[in-house]
Amino acid sequence: MQITRYGHAAVLVEAAETRVLVDPGAFSVDEVFGLTGLAAIVVTHQHADHLDRERIGALIDQNPDAILMADPGTVETLDDDRWRTTADGVAVVVGGLVLTGVGERHAEILPTLPRVANVGVLVTAPDEPTFLHPGDSYATAPGGVDVLALPLAAPWAKVSETVDFARRVAPSVALPIHDRTVSDLAYDIYWNHVVGHSGIGDLRRLPQHGSTTVHR
Repeated sequence: MQITRYGHAAVLVEAAETRVLVDPGAFSVDEVFGLTGLAAIVVTHQHADHLDRERIGALIDQNPDAILMADPGTVETLDDDRWRTTADGVAVVVGGLVLTGVGERHAEILPTLPRVANVGVLVTAPDEPTFLHPGDSYATAPGGVDVLALPLAAPWAKVSETVDFARRVAPSVALPIHDRTVSDLAYDIYWNHVVGHSGIGDLRRLPQHGSTTVHR
């Protein structure tokens, strides 16, 4: 399985001869919107850093055969009946991969703010690592996870919760996402807590645009 970050929370997963893109948002690097050959585009929730509404249309046009999947709240706001609604525990076969919804709601930012829908995605295939992108949520997937895209810093997160989530998922490999909310100067403050306290043996600190390969 090859995993490529395209800035912040945008991640391309390539395995079983299938390419799936998750969360192309406003904080993503520009290169993500030039991708082709996608079997699916998945949006975990409606916030702009996970869905760039101004550029998603062109990306879809470049990938006319891609299956479009998003949480219920996002689908309601998109005037396009090609989008399928994701749900916790519901699996969809896309090429050689199975995409299963994980969770239902965005993590709490403030008690007074409504929590929008958030459905993460678990990517699985025979003889491939399992990969979890939770979106903005601490929902975990049953059955274990090999590779976790770990949200590092957010208005809804604190370090203790990030580390606790990493421990509960207990992946073999983790890589940071949701980190463009942190300055370069302060990044190590967050990252070093994960390194020191998560218990994950293989932590891969990818740049905003970078790839890694994971074998089962």
